[in-house]
Amino acid sequence: MTTLSIPDMSCGHCKAAVEAALAAVPDAGAVTVDLSARKAAVTGPAALPALLAALYAAGYPASALD
Repeated sequence: MTTLSIPDMSCGHCKAAVEAALAAVPDAGAVTVDLSARKAAVTGPAALPALLAALYAAGYPASALD
């Protein structure tokens, strides 16, 4: 599992956008977003650079916590 910190995520719309961006990455698997903690978890073997790039393109720069 990969856990990501997404500090700019602050509302329900942000959460939905983050979920959609991560789910669109090949091999992402299940995506869980915790809005209050500003974190997301991806269960699949997707490459970290692809996950970070998808979030950046969606307007949510992120960093890995693992």
